[in-house]
Amino acid sequence: MTRKVEISHKTIIFIAVFIASLWFLYLIRDIALQFFIALLLMTILNPFIVRLSKFKIPKAISILFSYVLFFGVLGYAIASIIPALVEQTTNLVNSFPRYMQNLGLQNYLNDNINSELIAQLGAIPSQIIKIVFSLFGNVLSILTVAIFAFYLLLQRDKLSESLAYMVGDDRAKGFTKFLDSLEINLGGWARGQFLLMFLIGLSTYIGLLLLGIPYALPLAMFAGVFEIIPYVGPIIAAVPVVILGFSISPFLGLAALGLTILIQQLENYVFVPKIMEKSTGVPPVITLLSLAIGYEFAGIVGMIISVPIVVILQTILIHKYGKN
Repeated sequence: MTRKVEISHKTIIFIAVFIASLWFLYLIRDIALQFFIALLLMTILNPFIVRLSKFKIPKAISILFSYVLFFGVLGYAIASIIPALVEQTTNLVNSFPRYMQNLGLQNYLNDNINSELIAQLGAIPSQIIKIVFSLFGNVLSILTVAIFAFYLLLQRDKLSESLAYMVGDDRAKGFTKFLDSLEINLGGWARGQFLLMFLIGLSTYIGLLLLGIPYALPLAMFAGVFEIIPYVGPIIAAVPVVILGFSISPFLGLAALGLTILIQQLENYVFVPKIMEKSTGVPPVITLLSLAIGYEFAGIVGMIISVPIVVILQTILIHKYGKN
């Protein structure tokens, strides 16, 4: 006897609306991405703007000042670092076969693996330039994000009043409470993660300069970027540093190994506890999965926004099902 399965009209409507929503988000994916980045920028800058407002500075002027400071420092850093980074990375790639030969590693690699490794390394300088231009080369996209974030910041305090007219006081207060939590979690994570990556990169750069190991800038940038990957990232970043050290001399190799261990200990016992103590932690497994899925869907951009999306989803779940 066959069993009859009935599907209610509410279920059909829900599925249809869900599919239509996904399709609509796909159509406006560029705008949705810009709004998401603007939301992230808002959560990063709002605490600074709130402090400026305590000095009776008009909010619009506080936002514009924070924009000038944020984008000015970012632009200056990029303009200062990228030329030297590309030059040193190119020199490192060209010198890589010699360092491999000094260590005797070429004897353990066949020609195909060696050629493929050199080809991948040779593409790094062009990839650096490509990523920078893809992130900052579209002036219209930057302007759109800045405008979105400006109005989000400007209307942040009046959000409850605006929502109350549309959805009622209770729902408006609930959404405002959620936005407060999101600002603490997402903004705290973003500020903490960027500061952590900067400190790891700076510590590596200073340490490599003191040891006299060449190509300190690309190796330090590599260490800073890979800091976002828990546990595995610092180990991956340490490998080229140690290889380069041993290819020069056994003493420098041991010194490079000691430097990487020292920085990891500073990260585990000083940087992370102090910087990320107020941030909502994302489990390492979830971080790795989100980075892999983000890269699969949207490449480098997907990796950049994957963990913030997880933080948003985590905040939504805590707000909906967590303890009040």
